[in-house]
Amino acid sequence: MSFKEVNPSELNMNPFTTIGKDWLLITAGNEEKCNTMTASWGAMGVMWGKNAVTVYIRPQRYTKEFVDREDTFTISVLGKDYRKALNYCGTVSGKGSDKIKDAGLTPYYTDGTAGIEEADMIMVCRKMYHDEIKPECFDAPENDVKWYPEKDYHTMYIAEVLKVLVRE
Repeated sequence: MSFKEVNPSELNMNPFTTIGKDWLLITAGNEEKCNTMTASWGAMGVMWGKNAVTVYIRPQRYTKEFVDREDTFTISVLGKDYRKALNYCGTVSGKGSDKIKDAGLTPYYTDGTAGIEEADMIMVCRKMYHDEIKPECFDAPENDVKWYPEKDYHTMYIAEVLKVLVRE
């Protein structure tokens, strides 16, 4: 399968649907070892004058180790035919298995990182900033109660979109 690079300003997508309903895969690592996870929280826009994405990863997610270690990661957007794989990647760690292969997916290596070959779109992202969600910073405390009963606060990563690849 082949991809072509497009300008991020050419994208015609609804981020609310793509992120919140269709879901994404966050993938990090290299040809030696990589891991992926499903995400349904995130944001897209402009930050510090750059096209940017924001992703959130809980501390217990194995993929977080890869995102923390590497400078870059990818966001892969898959079609509806891959919903089962997205569910799998959202529930299985991958620490003791080849999660990508077990989900019926294939790593796609580009720019020193890994994405998912079956994706309709891959964004190559470079980390610019990260921080932990902090309970004392909630302006709406009900969100702390609802989303963090185990106090396993996400790390927020803001990343520059370096490249967008779309399926040819």
